[in-house]
Amino acid sequence: MKVKLADKRGFCFGVEYAIEIAERAIEKYGRNKVVALGPVIHNKSVVEHLEQKGLDQSGDLETIPKGSNVLIRSHGATPETIARARRRNLNIVDATCVLVKKAQNMVRKLHEEGYQVVMIGDRNHPEVRGVIGYAPNVVVIDSLEEVAVALPRKTRLGIVAQTTHSPAHLAEIVAEIVRRPFKEIKIHNTLCMEVTQRQAAAVALCSEVDVMFVLGGLHSANTQELTRLCQAEGAHTYHLEKWEDFDPAMVAEAKVAGVTAGASTPEWTIQAFVRGLEAL
Repeated sequence: MKVKLADKRGFCFGVEYAIEIAERAIEKYGRNKVVALGPVIHNKSVVEHLEQKGLDQSGDLETIPKGSNVLIRSHGATPETIARARRRNLNIVDATCVLVKKAQNMVRKLHEEGYQVVMIGDRNHPEVRGVIGYAPNVVVIDSLEEVAVALPRKTRLGIVAQTTHSPAHLAEIVAEIVRRPFKEIKIHNTLCMEVTQRQAAAVALCSEVDVMFVLGGLHSANTQELTRLCQAEGAHTYHLEKWEDFDPAMVAEAKVAGVTAGASTPEWTIQAFVRGLEAL
């Protein structure tokens, strides 16, 4: 089978940074001496890789022994969480993505300037939960319907977005907001350009293949968005974590397969999948 790879795919610099920080901490403090507040990134194979090296990723802040080393994962954490860690005399190792930090700082700044802060994103995503902790009463929306019911009227809005959202989704919601009578709307683009580039490359590839495979964690927001965008292009699309999830029936009538991967997907997963397809 012929396989075409998306030009932009796999690890972004934020994920590479988080893994590097985690591995350095293990080397410095020793195996089982660093506890992460949840999975460092949303990818099962990388999580297992770090655990084999000696990282504990199941940490509950209240049960970590005092004086331990606690890793803030790439999605970041709220100021309250960090303050609680310091009160418990925990040594903080910060692996927060720099773009997530930018969104955190922007939320705080907008609040200090008197704006009603609005975040466009999935309220259940760890990044969003962390970012909105930097100001009180942040309104989180993620659909056109929520614009009509969730936003306070005739006020000054300061808007940020989840870093992994697509520009099209952000633009759609912002367009609906600007149709309404707000005194002022201030928008800061907090989208990750690396994620945006991967989305554009995946969409471009859809027209060249018979079937698309999007590789990445099933709970990864940016991988889910890649899948949604490929499906919106009309491509026959499968979201899989690894080669072992593949079923030959997925390519029964296909001659050319396209492969892309989320920003948390390692290159070894991508190459193993490509080798499997090419061997068919």
